[in-house]
Order: sequence, then C-alpha cells, then structure tokens
Amino acid sequence: MPGATTVLLVRHGESAPAHPDRPFPLVDGHGDPPLDPVGHEQAKRLAARLANERIDAIYVTTLARTMQTAQPLADALGLTPIVEPDLREVYLGDWEGGEFRVRAAAGDPVFEQIFTQERWDVIPGAEALEEFDRRCARGLARIVAQHADGRVMVVVHGGVIGQLLHQVTGSRRFAFSGADNASISEVVVHPQRTVLRRFNDVSHLM
Repeated sequence: MPGATTVLLVRHGESAPAHPDRPFPLVDGHGDPPLDPVGHEQAKRLAARLANERIDAIYVTTLARTMQTAQPLADALGLTPIVEPDLREVYLGDWEGGEFRVRAAAGDPVFEQIFTQERWDVIPGAEALEEFDRRCARGLARIVAQHADGRVMVVVHGGVIGQLLHQVTGSRRFAFSGADNASISEVVVHPQRTVLRRFNDVSHLM
C-alpha cells in the first residue's frame, strides 16, 4: 500500500519478578525491572525471527526492558534503537515499583475493578485514561510521520499495545489487553485508514 507505514508492535520480554520487600527501581516514577533470563532468551528468539526481514528502524521506550528486548535484533541489523518516551507503559500511581503485581497476586478488589471498568486510573494516583490515550496516539503518530513507506519495530508494553489496538480497531478498551511477552502485533498505517494485520504472534517462541 503506497504511503503506508508497517509497525511491528512488540511487547518486551519477560521481566524480573516482583518482591514485596524489594521494589523495582524507578525511572520518572515508572517501575523499571530488567529482563529475567527467560526474557533474554525471548529477545534472542525474536531477533532470529526478524533478522532476515526488512526493518528500517527500531524504537524503544525509556524503560530498560524494552531496550534489552530490542538489543539482539539491533545488533544483528546494525541499528541504534530510538527512544520514544510517549510509548512508555501506563503510569500506575501508588502501584508502581512492582506493587501492581503484588496487589494482583493478593486479589486486591481494585485489581478486579481495572478489568471490569477497563481503565487503569481506578488505581490511586494512576495516569488518567484520557492522557494515556493521547500520548499513545501521539507517540505512534510521531513514528509513522518519520517512516512513510517504511517498516519499523517498536518495542513497548502490554498496556500500550492494548491501548493502541483499541484506537486502531475501535474495539472496547481492553479487547487487546494481555499481549504475550515478546509477541508481535502488526499495524499498517495509511493516510486514509489503519489496519490491524496480526495480533500476539508468538510462533518464534514455540
């Protein structure tokens, strides 16, 4: 499709587990765990899957797990990942630093509200839905504007993939939540229309 940009939305590999007594380090308030060994292996398999495909640029967020996921492919292709800060994960307020996972494991009733109401800002202090929506759209638009007729990989986060695909398809907000670690979802952005071509492709991890 002339003028279209193909965007491979990749969720980062599996990150280190949360421990109630050892919060994750923070970057601009966001929890920043590194990949665990499983995540590093997933990153290698992702690179092997895409190493022989056309990739014009690789984008990551400000959080280490996206850079670590992108690095094997970046090394194979001789590309330097570009940081797009607007595509960092949704800010979880009082539940940052690994607290989200701790609350989920404990069956916190607010955790259930997130999924029944399909919005992250039921968490105290979390990013407003409207702002998260705007910045995800802004980040994707900035990448697309730089790569007309291009093909790019963008390593992001599960919440971001869900929000972007909600925007692309007009689905309910959490219809595409839960993308697997190191999965590939593909969006083709054209000035007249945007198409979701695939979601949660994990064939390289099998």
